[in-house]
Amino acid sequence: MSLDSLKSRIPDYAKDLKLNLGSVIGNSGLPAQQLWGTVLSTAIASRSAIVLRELEPEAKANLSPEAYTAAKAAAAVMAMNNVFYRTRHLLSDHEYGNLRAGLRMNVIGNPGVDKVDFEFWSFAVSAINGCGMCLDSHEQVLRKAGVEREVIQEAFKIAAVIEAVAATLDAEAALAE
Repeated sequence: MSLDSLKSRIPDYAKDLKLNLGSVIGNSGLPAQQLWGTVLSTAIASRSAIVLRELEPEAKANLSPEAYTAAKAAAAVMAMNNVFYRTRHLLSDHEYGNLRAGLRMNVIGNPGVDKVDFEFWSFAVSAINGCGMCLDSHEQVLRKAGVEREVIQEAFKIAAVIEAVAATLDAEAALAE
């Protein structure tokens, strides 16, 4: 299981995805921990068993045990937060914004890895889950930490490509049944 194996599964009509997958992962200028934590967290967020099975072993091999766990934690906590904060934002009754969330999210304050990396992964997962409020929040934290826009864009490029590959391969699997 690997990036090459995943690329080989992409149908010819989605050749651009194959090229983009090779580019955003294979030619990334991100530090290995940031890159592979983003790959793992977005593969989980894509909800595609195919994509996760192919990318997880390579991510695990490129991450410390702490970073591996933190990337999974980012995907988990953002799955909850993205639904909660997106819903709160979309409701026309803005009084919900004044209510206490009452949800545990301690991992955000103590992720076990560099805070910037965890924010980066949380940002990428929020891109897949479509939560504008969370995207803005994590982007602001990253910018205050000195992360350049071009680097932040790498997170949502990876998220976009992994999500598209997941949708394509899951559709192909469903059509083959």
